[in-house]
Amino acid sequence: MGVVGAGQLARMMGDEAHDVGVELTVLATSAQDSAVETADHVVLGNADDEAALWQLSRVTDVVTFDHELVDLELLEALAARGAVFRPSPAALRFSVDKSVQRSEFSAAGFPLPRHFILRSDDDLVGLEVWIRDLATAPVLKAARGGYDGRGVLFPSSKPEALTLAREMLKSGHVVVEERVTLLSEVAQVVVRSIDGDVLTYPLVTTVQSDAMCVEVDFPADVDEPLRSRARELGTALAHHVGLVGVMAVEYFVTPDALLINELALRPHNSGHWTIEGATTSQFANHLLAVSGQGLGPTDATCTAAVMVNVVGAATPGSLEDARHVEGVHVHDYGKDWRSGRKLGHVTAVGDDPDALHVRAWNSARAYGTTTQEA
Repeated sequence: MGVVGAGQLARMMGDEAHDVGVELTVLATSAQDSAVETADHVVLGNADDEAALWQLSRVTDVVTFDHELVDLELLEALAARGAVFRPSPAALRFSVDKSVQRSEFSAAGFPLPRHFILRSDDDLVGLEVWIRDLATAPVLKAARGGYDGRGVLFPSSKPEALTLAREMLKSGHVVVEERVTLLSEVAQVVVRSIDGDVLTYPLVTTVQSDAMCVEVDFPADVDEPLRSRARELGTALAHHVGLVGVMAVEYFVTPDALLINELALRPHNSGHWTIEGATTSQFANHLLAVSGQGLGPTDATCTAAVMVNVVGAATPGSLEDARHVEGVHVHDYGKDWRSGRKLGHVTAVGDDPDALHVRAWNSARAYGTTTQEA
């Protein structure tokens, strides 16, 4: 199997590949990329390098992805020549392009924040009229290329929103969204096989700081009707996009409804806790699905779990000290230390959520994270 990208997600796929009978080849930009250490083979090249992608597709049976920074048109052209991508380029549109996602999900009746899609200067007058009806300035999102808060702007006024939208339009389509009253954010990880079987993992709460997820908590702090609704929507979305593999659906919990925020058609940060906390991790199930095998059970094996991301501070911490915190599992991504870089994560599983929270954060701080508890 081939993976476009050799970051931490591909690295964790490599950790589990042999256990599910998969031989892994990664497309890496450098021999120093994180996943090179756990892969069986490496093809050097960029995600938009046609020759490298074609080579990857020729030396593997199927190609999957560890990020969304891909050229959909190039993937479609390669698929027409015989390359096998799972998920398909058609499915990837829903995570690569937010304007496509919002347009098609809206037409299909899925619950979304109120939004306006700015595609050209001709839409600016309509946008100005649309913004007048909002209670506050909207959120602006680049349709392509944004993640971990990148490509998202929070203007302080409606006039500023119009000015920034015009600037963003020079680089591509812009999704303009109403700011919602946010009670919390939750994430539903689902996996779908090539035969269309869908399984869901338990819902989790995600905690954001500076537009980046810093913590994931299982179980989600919501009632059962909302968990059921999240499972129902996640399953419907998996079928709608034609998913093969793992998908994470990020939701806004508002006073009135559960709203779709974003999709990721790959293993996701919100599912890292499943390595220690579920019968089959999201990484193993992704590999099982895209390689055409049956799915593994997604039941939790613990009462509670807390996962904390480690993002490099100005000066390095101590991986050894992080591992000495009792009851935590430390995942180092094998990257050189750099301030602001996602370097690893720590997970604590057990019965007492409060104690797990303390342990996970103590370990992350010892590791040297710059993130703060929200």
